[in-house]
Order: sequence, then C-alpha cells, then structure tokens
Amino acid sequence: MWLIPVAAGIAIVEAAYERMVLEVRSAASRVVTAQDDARRRFEQDLHDGAQHRLVVLGMELGRLVDLAERSGEAALMAAAASARDELLAATADLRAFARGLHPSVLTRDGLAAALVSLAEYSTVPVRIRSDLPRRCPRAVETSAYFVVGEALTNATRHSGATQVEVHLVLDASVLRVTVSDDGCGGATPAGGLVGLADRVRSGGGSFELDSPAGAGTRVRVELPCG
Repeated sequence: MWLIPVAAGIAIVEAAYERMVLEVRSAASRVVTAQDDARRRFEQDLHDGAQHRLVVLGMELGRLVDLAERSGEAALMAAAASARDELLAATADLRAFARGLHPSVLTRDGLAAALVSLAEYSTVPVRIRSDLPRRCPRAVETSAYFVVGEALTNATRHSGATQVEVHLVLDASVLRVTVSDDGCGGATPAGGLVGLADRVRSGGGSFELDSPAGAGTRVRVELPCG
C-alpha cells in the first residue's frame, strides 16, 4: 500500500480547496454579471419604451393645458394642469426606478460621471474626488457605483450625516473606493451592505466597514481591474 507523506497530503488538500474557492468565486461572478446585464437591458427597455411614451404624452398634455388656458374654463384648466403634474411625477418616479436598476450615464460616460449624477439626487451634500485616468471594466464600475449608492442611502436615512465624501483612486490594476460620512456611526454589515460585500468579494475584491459609534462611517472597497 502506498502511503502519502503528511506534507504532500496537506498540499493536495490545500490545492483542492483553492480550486474550489476559485470555482465558487467564478460562479458567483458569473451570476453577478448576468444580473447586471439583465438590469441594463431592463433599464434600456424602460428608457426606449415607457419613458419615451410618457414624455410624448407630457408634451400632448402641455398643449392641452395651453388650450384650456385659452378657453378660459377654470375647471378644464385645473383638470389639465393636475393631469400634467401627475404625469410629470410618474415620469420622475419611473426615471428614479430605472436609475436604481442601472443608470444609463454609467454605461455611457463612466463611473465618475455617474456618481456626480447620483450625488445630485442626494439630500446630504456629497463631495467627490476622482483620480481615474481611464475607465475600469464594466463589472467593476457597476460594483463601485452600487457601493457608493448604498453608502449614500445609509448616510441619508440612518446616520444623520451633514456631509459625505467619496474618493476614487485607480492605482495600477486596483480601483479603491472610499465613502465617508460625519454621521452618528454604529452601522453594521446588514441589509444592503451585506449584499454589496458579497458582490465585491465575488469579484476578488475586499470590503471594509468602519463605523464606531459617534464617529461617522467609512466604507472602503478595493476592486481588481486586471
């Protein structure tokens, strides 16, 4: 009977474990990529379909409001204006929903531009510092975007922050993203943050949450771009 030396046996087990980890990570990455592709297609369908039709309908209602004003009928004017306002609100809601799925500006203009657009909708002032000499792979940009988005949501809804800072650095083949706020701290890796951490790690990246009570929250992410 052949006996395998202990050291050799350990090496075999370690090699098998490493292969298993790589296979699991690769499978998780494929799932994330497929989800992102589906989100992107859905957002494009909404933009080209429902959103376009709502814009056209809004223009028609605008003309109806003008006609109502010229008619001098107060009730007709009020009804037309109310219908237009409701349509504008519905269009804004649909755009926000589509942006949450996958923002078209991210695909078109890249991460920095998408984060500037995201910051415009934040109720907390956001300062963005970007050092990105080139674009990163699509999956990396998408992961970074959603990390920042979730951190902003946390700062807005739970931390009581008055300022958020986002810092992007592309160093060699690694994208480093840091999101800091001056809120109450005490954030825990739960809810959306857990899903984001899993997403980042599925692509071989690292996710760190630092949120001491009373001292703000800092999310640090490193995403390989090679």
